[in-house]
Amino acid sequence: MKRVLPLVLLLACSAPAFGQAVDRQGAKQLSDDLAHYIGKKPFDIGFVKVSVEGDAYKIAFDFKPVTDLLAKQQSFKLDSTPYFVLAKPRKDGQWDVSVDVSPKGSVDFVGPEGPQHIDFSISNNKFTGIYDPDLAAFVNASGSTSGVTMSVKSPLQNVEASADGGAGSLSATKSANGGIDFAYSQTMTGFAETVRLDDPKSGLKFSYNVKSPHAAVDATGKGMRTKPLLDLLAFAVANEDEAKLKANQA
Repeated sequence: MKRVLPLVLLLACSAPAFGQAVDRQGAKQLSDDLAHYIGKKPFDIGFVKVSVEGDAYKIAFDFKPVTDLLAKQQSFKLDSTPYFVLAKPRKDGQWDVSVDVSPKGSVDFVGPEGPQHIDFSISNNKFTGIYDPDLAAFVNASGSTSGVTMSVKSPLQNVEASADGGAGSLSATKSANGGIDFAYSQTMTGFAETVRLDDPKSGLKFSYNVKSPHAAVDATGKGMRTKPLLDLLAFAVANEDEAKLKANQA
C-alpha cells in the first residue's frame, strides 16, 4: 500500500489515448493499466476507483478503507476531504490531466513520543498538465495554491506552518540520449513556521520562528529515465511474494 501515491497513478497512465471514447469499457481498461503498476488490492478495498466523468476519467481516492486497515494495526486515524484526478484522452495519444481539489483534514497516530495530531489545509489547489505515455512524463504542467496551513501537535513539540500561496511549472522533452530532459520551477510567498519544544525529562525547552516573504526553487535535469522506473514498479507488483519472484527469475 505504501506504493499507492497519486503521482504513481498518473505515471501509470501508460497506454496512449489517441482520442479513445470515454466509456465504462475505457474506465475498466484504465483500471487494469493502473493495477499493473500498483496491484489490484487498492481497487479491491475501494481505495482507488476509476469512473466516467463527462468526457474524462475520474480517478478517485477514498482514504477510509486504508485508514480502517491502519487503525487496526497502528492506531491510525485520517479524516480528509475526497481527492480525485481527471484524465482526458487526447487525439495525439497524450492525456490532459487536471486537479481542482482543496484537501483539508487531520491525521492522528501514536509515534515513539506518544500521540501525534496533524491538521492540514490547502486552499484553491489547482493543477493542469499534459501527460505523454511515450515519455512517461508530463510534457508540461502547472499548479497553484492560494494558501497552505499545517499544525503538528505531539507530547514534546508543537509546529505551526503556513504559506500565503505558491505556484509551480514543469516541462519535459525527449532526451537525445534516451529518457527525458526536464525543467521545474516553484515559488512560494509568505512562508512562516513556528516550532516549540518542551521536554520535561531533559528540561530542554525552546522555540524558534522562521519567516520568508518569498522563496523559489529551480531544477533541471537531462537524461532522466522514467520508463525503467515504471517497469521496475510493475515487476515489483507482479512478484510481491518470494515464490513468484524465484519462478520469474528462473
